[in-house]
Amino acid sequence: MSCCAPGVEGGLDLERSGQGMPSAEELRLSARPVGEGLLQTDLSVPGVYCGTCITTLEGALGRLPMVERARVNLSSKRVSVVWKDSVDGRPSDPTDIVRQIASTGYESHLFSLAADSSDEQRNQLLRAVAVAGFASANIMLLSVSVWSGAEAATRDLFHWISAGIAAPALVYSGRFFFVSAWQALRRGQTNMDVPISIGVFLSYFVSLWETLNHAQHAWFDATVMLLFFLLIGRTLDHMMRDRARSAITGLARLSPRGAMVIGADGAREYRPVEEIRPGDRLSVAAGDRIAVDGRVLAGESDIDASVVNGESTPVHVMAGDAVQAGMLNLTGSLTVEATAAARDSFLAEMIGLMEAAEGGRARYRRIADRASQYYAPAVHLLAFLSFLGWGFLGGDWKHALLIAVAVLIITCPCALGLAVPVVQVVAAGRLFQNGIMVKDGSAMERLSEIDSVYFDKTGTLTLGRPRLVNRGEAGEAALAIAAGLAGHSRHPLSQALCRTADGVVPSFPNVEEVPGAGVEAVTDEGVYRLGSRLFALGTVEAGGAGEQATSEVVLSLDGAELATFRFEDALRPGAEQVVADLQAQGLSTGILSGDRAPVVEALAGRLGVADWAAALSPRDKAARLAAAGEAGRRTLMVGDGINDAPALSSAHVSIAPATAADVGRQAADFVFLHEGLDAVPLALEVSRKAGRLIRQNFILAIGYNVIAVPIAILGYATPLIAALAMSSSSVIVVVNALRLNRIARVAPPERPSVPETGAVGQGARFAS
Repeated sequence: MSCCAPGVEGGLDLERSGQGMPSAEELRLSARPVGEGLLQTDLSVPGVYCGTCITTLEGALGRLPMVERARVNLSSKRVSVVWKDSVDGRPSDPTDIVRQIASTGYESHLFSLAADSSDEQRNQLLRAVAVAGFASANIMLLSVSVWSGAEAATRDLFHWISAGIAAPALVYSGRFFFVSAWQALRRGQTNMDVPISIGVFLSYFVSLWETLNHAQHAWFDATVMLLFFLLIGRTLDHMMRDRARSAITGLARLSPRGAMVIGADGAREYRPVEEIRPGDRLSVAAGDRIAVDGRVLAGESDIDASVVNGESTPVHVMAGDAVQAGMLNLTGSLTVEATAAARDSFLAEMIGLMEAAEGGRARYRRIADRASQYYAPAVHLLAFLSFLGWGFLGGDWKHALLIAVAVLIITCPCALGLAVPVVQVVAAGRLFQNGIMVKDGSAMERLSEIDSVYFDKTGTLTLGRPRLVNRGEAGEAALAIAAGLAGHSRHPLSQALCRTADGVVPSFPNVEEVPGAGVEAVTDEGVYRLGSRLFALGTVEAGGAGEQATSEVVLSLDGAELATFRFEDALRPGAEQVVADLQAQGLSTGILSGDRAPVVEALAGRLGVADWAAALSPRDKAARLAAAGEAGRRTLMVGDGINDAPALSSAHVSIAPATAADVGRQAADFVFLHEGLDAVPLALEVSRKAGRLIRQNFILAIGYNVIAVPIAILGYATPLIAALAMSSSSVIVVVNALRLNRIARVAPPERPSVPETGAVGQGARFAS
């Protein structure tokens, strides 16, 4: 409910028991390169719980010269630090990062994808609630006799028994708040557990003072019950947060803890997933999940690939086929060669996208974090002024103290701190259930603001599974050469050529891919080029059938045409309906493609899109989107492929299919798994509703304080009522966020087959 303990989650270190500080070697081995001499290290910090924790950690890490940037993820309790491999010519020491975290009072260790099905934090909270509830019930029974008019000696005895019951209950159950508050105060800081702890302590010691002075009434029952309700609120908050991010934890649990590795001598050894390296051979039995991305070396089996493509129909794989982490082997045994480490596999990428949804610094999130940062000092000042005011004006300092306690508790900004992140997590989970990954909350905010949508063609509006239609005309010899070159590219046309070629294809050792153009190989025979007509021949004038609405790829040797390959492709399921729906919402739509004009014009006519542009280079696409942004338009770019990455980055917000090239997925703000384009309007709907719910949560949180604070200051709320009100406000905010789950789930469309006629041409530019 409130800020957590530095170094402990809710006052307890639940994850790091028995783990020492990672060594420099461990940190370097776990780090992954992110380019330009930068490395990224992910650390688990169990103590982070609210916006104050985020501000403290990111601020401290940002002061290290070696740290380029740091991002704290509240949901996964992960700190991602991007750091320089060297500073001023000297190698960096990654243990400085861990020590800097420790200096703020938090403990950290290396982050692992392995998910523990148990929830020790929830279990400890439930035990604390039970102890507080048992103690308050017994003290309440004793209080009944006091209220009934027990004699002075009996009354004092019952008060002392109540004090004896309350003390251990407060120590055990209240440690969630007390340890957190002490850790903050020890560093000269404050958090929202400080006023709660002060309130509980004051309430207990005022009751103890009354008992020592043989007063008629003491409030041990209210003190323990206050803690009881505070813990109920925190437990509900924890459980609702867990429910809100169940999609993330569910996805993480698809990652196996390890795999059976086949050694060079044939011996088999079980290794944790973190120790599997590219090149290792893995034995995957039926019923096992694939631990890392890889390639099948031997065996055949049916694979449940729903985690990758969102479809329930099993996929048959055999030797040579690629498989990805998280896929479930259903029938046969496979031998798989690892092609990526666990942290670089598809499943890890998807988990990273999901977790980033809560860590994004959207505008509303920044507002909430800034408000929480200054709220604690304001709360303490307000409570102190209330105490002085009631003391001097009313003369009853004991009553003034109780009012100050009520103010301390009722003003806790838990609801304000939850207003944004809980909506972002629920929204990300809802999108994930529909096969859509989102990078951060700011992406959802930006998507809700768009006024226009631009689509790439190849692999976006079309499925990117083209069919060669002029094999006989091109010739088998030219096809074999083209297939040898195409094997070095991931472009859909390259893959189509590779699938079409039969028999042995020549090998080209020196091949270079030019994004948006094609591939080139320097050989003894000359320079082979495969790609767009301009790239291969130096001219855009097509021969003969060049104006057909089909795609073409040209093979040339030293600038002389050897063959032209023509392809047809099918639209993505629901593309026409999606474009129509977006237009019905008042959004302008357009197509930006590297394809030839006749192909793009035919597709635009079929979809009813008037704004289209053809034969665009990657630079041209990015420039058009940048110009639209400068003109005040907020564009959504839906694209696929290496050459779409600049355009995806230039747009106000972007979406890419999971089949996109790695660089395309990394540049996009959203990634969708299903084949249909229904992901675009659904992501828009969820993002818009998430924005409305965030605004509603802000109104609820601010409205609560506007109403509750004056009530507490005027003396109409006891500490017990304050605890109930504070807990209720947080639960209401979380429940309001869960309304996002009412959005209907979209069923993945059926996989279409490529039609024999009427298909859509695939782009002449090699990576459209």
